[in-house]
Amino acid sequence: MGQLQFCGDAFGKLLDLIEFLVGHLFFGILSDHWSRRNTLLISTIILIIFSILCAGAYGAGGSTQGLFAALSAYRFLIGLGIGGEYPAGSVGAAESTGELKKGHRNRWFILATDFQIDLGFVISAFVPMIVVLATGENHLRAAWRICLALGAIPPLSLLYLRIKLQEPEQYNRNKMNKFPVWLIVKFYWWRCTVISIIWFVYNFSAYSFGIFASSWLVFILPTDAPLWKNFGMATAINSFWIPGSFLGAFLADWIGPKWCLIAGVLLQGIVGFAMTGAYAELNHPSRVAGFIILTGIFMALGEVGPGDNIGLFASKLSSTPIRGQFYGIAAAWGKVGAFVGTYVFPLLIDAAGDDTVKQGQYPFWVSSSLCIFSAIVAFVGLPNVGQGMIEEEDERFRRYLEEHGYDTSKLGTKKFREETTGAL
Repeated sequence: MGQLQFCGDAFGKLLDLIEFLVGHLFFGILSDHWSRRNTLLISTIILIIFSILCAGAYGAGGSTQGLFAALSAYRFLIGLGIGGEYPAGSVGAAESTGELKKGHRNRWFILATDFQIDLGFVISAFVPMIVVLATGENHLRAAWRICLALGAIPPLSLLYLRIKLQEPEQYNRNKMNKFPVWLIVKFYWWRCTVISIIWFVYNFSAYSFGIFASSWLVFILPTDAPLWKNFGMATAINSFWIPGSFLGAFLADWIGPKWCLIAGVLLQGIVGFAMTGAYAELNHPSRVAGFIILTGIFMALGEVGPGDNIGLFASKLSSTPIRGQFYGIAAAWGKVGAFVGTYVFPLLIDAAGDDTVKQGQYPFWVSSSLCIFSAIVAFVGLPNVGQGMIEEEDERFRRYLEEHGYDTSKLGTKKFREETTGAL
């Protein structure tokens, strides 16, 4: 039975990775080749339909195997929809910030992207807590269906707005119809590699800490603690992402995304090493509040740094014609990091044996070391990002294409070129 559960967990993690990778890459290509607006609309519709189907999933003849097969299929398609939100939504938000006042652009991009993601993580832990409290632990069959059904509400609330959404002006002006792949690779391979490494490391820690927050609390909470209390503790820890993301949004404008990322991730590493050293004192039920606060600060600093800024770098250090694909590739590596982290963290805990102190120390030690590594990579590999970076990057890429014989007069959507020709 344990082997069956392990195989099921492994299959679920692998399925999550594949669905996100396909979603990021496919919708990234689609958003550049076809339309930002329509790509977002498709991903929204996918989320609505398959969230509802997930909640109502039923195995043939009432079989449990059939139920899990249906859930796996629907969950895969939900993952595709979520994966589509990243490249299309984030790059559209970045391009729209060009219409905002300089000095405020980074914060609005972050508040529209990472801050909303963090808010979703908190709500996704809080809602099951309330549902389990309402249904009781004797009715978990109803609880999980209710939780999945509630997942259809956010995309439903966005459907009308996305139907009315217009393409960003920057996209209309710079859409590419023929892609010189080799020229693009030579121009952007270094930036994409640096951003992908940082995103990989960030998700390695962030997703794993979010997932295993409840698991660590088992070391501190009584073994007979009710399920809702585990959800509640996870909600408390995840809530620290919110102030971290909010503070980072303003710091990205005040000191710049590069230094905001470096400062956040360095401080995160320092706090993590401090927690590693003090874990023997924290590993006690009477100090659970201190454990939550320090873990929350560790996670909040991750949002101040790479959590807020890595998507901003992926959006603004690439030009409009290939921004969706660039972002999709970097985000896909981030998901690989999350996948690797969820495998490595249990191995780290198992390597500690029965020593509960080391079970908590090892993940913090590894993650803190990677934080320092990320700061070094960012310092060496990332340029500064100014308020007008999108326009500047488009101009830089346009000059590069012209120097290599590409006809930039054909950039832009068909409608934009017709309007430009008519105006002349």
